[in-house]
Amino acid sequence: MQRVLVLEDNEDLRTLLCELLVASGAESCVSAGSYEAMVRQKDQVLGCELAVLDVNLGSGLPSGLDAYHWLREQGFGGQIVFLTGHARSHPLVRQAHELTHARVLSKPVDTKELMALVRGPHGSRAG
Repeated sequence: MQRVLVLEDNEDLRTLLCELLVASGAESCVSAGSYEAMVRQKDQVLGCELAVLDVNLGSGLPSGLDAYHWLREQGFGGQIVFLTGHARSHPLVRQAHELTHARVLSKPVDTKELMALVRGPHGSRAG
């Protein structure tokens, strides 16, 4: 089983994502509504094996890309997946697509695709 970080500024979506990922086999979910909230939970966050990051966390605020770089600088070795509701041409989305060790999923995200993030090969639960 794995622990998951969900960084999403929309509280309802963040709650839904955590519930879905835990129901799909994740051990637990660290929930953060902002970059700052993520950093405040550093020990819990760095204990996760999967990070699901919203690309855009609000105008003028640190983005999911900032979160990605912070996680990597802190030694996070888990899988990172970006979520976005913006077009691929959006500057932040373009930057996310250029990262070699991250995936980008478009909102609305397919439930099966999210569930697969916490499941092992052939649909079995990871762990």
